[in-house]
Amino acid sequence: MLSQKQIKDILVKADILTDGDFDKFAQEAEESGKKMENYLIEKKVITPISLYESAAAYFKLPFVNLKGQAIRKDILFSIPEPIATTHDLIAFDGDEKEIKIATLNPDDLEIFEFIKKKTGLEPKIYLTTPESIKDNLKQYHKGLKAEFDYLTKGGQKPENGKDGEKDLKKLAEDLPVVRIVDTLLEYAIFQEASDIHIEPEEKDIIVRYRIDGILHNVMILPKNTQSGIIARIKILSNLKVDEHRLPQDGRFKVATEEYKVSFRVSIIPTFDGEKIVMRLLNEKAQILSLEQLGFQPSSLELVKRNLKKPHGMLLVTGPTGSGKTTTLYTILNILNTPEVNISTVEDPIEYRMPRVNQSQINPKIGFTFATGLRALLRQDPNIIMVGEIRDQETAEIAVHAAMTGHLVLSTLHTNDAVTTLPRLSDMGVPSFLIATTTNLIIAQRLVRKICPNCIQSYNLDKQAIEELNKFLNVGNLLKTLEKEKAIVSSKSGLESILFYRGKGCKKCNNSGYKGRIGIYETLEITKEMSDIILKKGTATEIKAQAEKQGMLAIVEDGFIKAKNGITTIEEIMRVTKE
Repeated sequence: MLSQKQIKDILVKADILTDGDFDKFAQEAEESGKKMENYLIEKKVITPISLYESAAAYFKLPFVNLKGQAIRKDILFSIPEPIATTHDLIAFDGDEKEIKIATLNPDDLEIFEFIKKKTGLEPKIYLTTPESIKDNLKQYHKGLKAEFDYLTKGGQKPENGKDGEKDLKKLAEDLPVVRIVDTLLEYAIFQEASDIHIEPEEKDIIVRYRIDGILHNVMILPKNTQSGIIARIKILSNLKVDEHRLPQDGRFKVATEEYKVSFRVSIIPTFDGEKIVMRLLNEKAQILSLEQLGFQPSSLELVKRNLKKPHGMLLVTGPTGSGKTTTLYTILNILNTPEVNISTVEDPIEYRMPRVNQSQINPKIGFTFATGLRALLRQDPNIIMVGEIRDQETAEIAVHAAMTGHLVLSTLHTNDAVTTLPRLSDMGVPSFLIATTTNLIIAQRLVRKICPNCIQSYNLDKQAIEELNKFLNVGNLLKTLEKEKAIVSSKSGLESILFYRGKGCKKCNNSGYKGRIGIYETLEITKEMSDIILKKGTATEIKAQAEKQGMLAIVEDGFIKAKNGITTIEEIMRVTKE
């Protein structure tokens, strides 16, 4: 759909409406709660064809009306269905050199570049009507339906018997199945998704991608594609094709010149069939610096100072998916010099690092974090990274390793830095060991960054400030912002501060967000903090001392980033609300 400003420019330039007429219609459309384009068509001021023909002249592009036109199957399918649906475009003609694309958004250059790379053909862009796009998207389903009908025809249906595995393998090699799975993987890489969820329902299969931490519906597939898709993914991951009752885990890689992505596959039986979740790990991803991760200067100073210590424990805490592993790898990368021996026990190994001895745990054969850690200590390491401290045994070995001259890095599932210390006590680690071995605790969350293409500023109204007051002490927050030099004075209140949000555009799929960044709190175990731990101090006493030391809380770090236009207040509240 065209924006209101574009419609105005197009209609005024084509002498269809004057400025004044357009503004009058715009007001009427707003009052009736309708989109401008739909309102003008409804009022018979314009027809869809006249609007988009004028738009084509405005954009200096050819116009094509595809309504009722049959498109050759090989041309239609040269653009995968999820891409056509998401970006409102259709491939309708072409030859060995170029591909003709009808679109509603000629500014979507990124997707045309993707199509060029995928097809190896030069895209020639045409403008068309929404009706044309909608009509022709149905041809995908007709094409897919015809291709999938044979899957449900008697003999092709896999039976659970001796021939079941053979039939499923045959099914997994069928072109439509291969094409669907390839499209799902390729489009997920293109969208920078972190996970793909393939979820069987009673009548169909829903495919969702997790992008920037949030799940989005991508496409709905017919139910009769289920066994073929599952079999295809099992073959790619080297799993048992005819096992439908037990969970299975596997992995595979997709590599091209542009990317190298590892897929970790988890399959679990559900009521309507097997559900698949694939985690994507980009092996070509650059390891970031601490600054790029989003540490404030004061926190950065603390981290760098504690990395220079030859032994002790550095813990990164936060819920699942809060970026703990990325932080640990960034720290490992700084410590990774030829003079030290670094060894890790992980579950799973997410990124390969040169000169680091990485071990993957395997509980099935008794290789747990605890046994791995014990074995590592005989390998003369200087620095040890334990993927996660999950139990008392691992906690005790890690603390003892830190006490005997090793630098130990690990993660823990706690909500903030302060509660990590009592948590270690609950795991049965003596207070005197916690006090003497822990150097630094980093707690973190990931927030989505505002899309730079559609960022806009606004001020909080009274109602929003009252709402915020229920969750945090606004007075203290303002003092912190002033102390961290994010604002000049705390006296003028929150209403005077400019905050930012994304309006939503094609580049960010109208979400207003693009990419993610960390918000952190870093707690250093000073002499005073050690004394409180030795006395078995409560979380409240530890928190009071942390504040006295000037620790920046996660929410405060978030508000500094919101004030600087990096993220929104809504994001901060979403990830920090208890």
